[in-house]
Amino acid sequence: MWRSALREVSELAEQAASLAGPGALAGVTRERSLTLRFAANRPTQSTAVEDVTVEIAAVQGGRVGRATTNAVDTDALADCVRRARGAARAAAGTGEGSFPGFGLDRDPGTPRAAPARPDSATAELAPGAGGAQLEAAFTAARAAGVEAHGIWTAGEVRRTWATDAGAGAEGTTDAFMKVICLAPGGRSGYAAHTARASAELDGRALAEEAAAKATAPGAPAELPPGDYPVVFEAHAVGCLLELLAGAAFDGLAHADGRGALSGRLGTVVASPAINLADSPSSPRTLTRSFDAEGTPKRPLPLIQDGVAHAVAHDIRSAALAGTVSTGHALTPGGDPYGALPTNLVLAGGGATGADELCQPIERGILVTRLWYANVIRPKEPLVTAVTRDGTFLIEDGRVTRPLRDLRLTDNALELLARVQALGRRQKLTSDGELYGRRFASGVVCPALRCGAVRFTGAAG
Repeated sequence: MWRSALREVSELAEQAASLAGPGALAGVTRERSLTLRFAANRPTQSTAVEDVTVEIAAVQGGRVGRATTNAVDTDALADCVRRARGAARAAAGTGEGSFPGFGLDRDPGTPRAAPARPDSATAELAPGAGGAQLEAAFTAARAAGVEAHGIWTAGEVRRTWATDAGAGAEGTTDAFMKVICLAPGGRSGYAAHTARASAELDGRALAEEAAAKATAPGAPAELPPGDYPVVFEAHAVGCLLELLAGAAFDGLAHADGRGALSGRLGTVVASPAINLADSPSSPRTLTRSFDAEGTPKRPLPLIQDGVAHAVAHDIRSAALAGTVSTGHALTPGGDPYGALPTNLVLAGGGATGADELCQPIERGILVTRLWYANVIRPKEPLVTAVTRDGTFLIEDGRVTRPLRDLRLTDNALELLARVQALGRRQKLTSDGELYGRRFASGVVCPALRCGAVRFTGAAG
């Protein structure tokens, strides 16, 4: 069934590309998704999306013009083509551009990511499956004396592209659930799971994990600003790596000399234990076989044994850098955010878990996740974030009591340089905030221990 539906979307992309003419690219995204939100142990909102978006990208004078439509009749597609061409003409009127045009695979000899096969049960988007997970979370939260807040969502997305020279298509499914438990007195705990299949989500287990953090015994301790050894759980590691992706691995910023790795490729930038790659074909991640420009995606080593190897490129940034696209376009013709890796995988180490990572620490911090995270100065790259929903004091090698939240302000690359050990178990992490057109992504990473992290004050 999903194959026939994918053919329908592919035919629509080919029709749009035919109307757009030579040199243009047509992309079609069909989304079906279901989202259930909850608060205080009760459902609060449910939304269902079923929509098709057609995007036309036309090229004139080295400039790209884009237009989109949600209507799929011939007149609507023709109007979308006219608007895209008009935008390209207007952009070309400002001067000759450097965009070389949309092309097929420029390096056919390198293995590429295979299209993912959607999970059929997830694609059914049965509300009852999500409702059962919410009820399981509520039951576990009530038993622990806390309130469960959060989200359950699942989606099926079919993406296709077509030009006058070729076409591609894939279908994917994804699922996400997060539970934040609030205990009397205001303390909170967090747990979340991202997966390809909704059957992997376990509302009861997530609520129990979050509740245990929210109800951990002991009065919250306070630490003054300073440098402390830290054990970051996987969700916090994923957040830091996403910040680093925008600051260090964006090919446009790198080509402009604004990136954190400008002039540093081939040099040691992190601990020898750090092996980070963009791995679109990894079975642990949410597989993508091509980017928004139809360029095939392939594994891209970014940092290997602590040495910086590469950055991500789309067609625009690659042209500026004198190389070829690595298959990391977010938008046809180049996104304002540049080209970014969306399938980051950090290799694990030998530690069995957070307990073992904590053992060498005399006095430090365990961080469950980070919030309000931003890059302050990308070139350094200096980042800031607030600990949240499970911050604990480590004393004499073990977690002893809760800790009031703190603000982290530090250099993301230097944090990786101070990594002392990594957990064995990797986890697919995501913030799960799928606003706008659904494009689920995440970071596969383990927990890790960092020898020193700078905290600049209380979270408030």
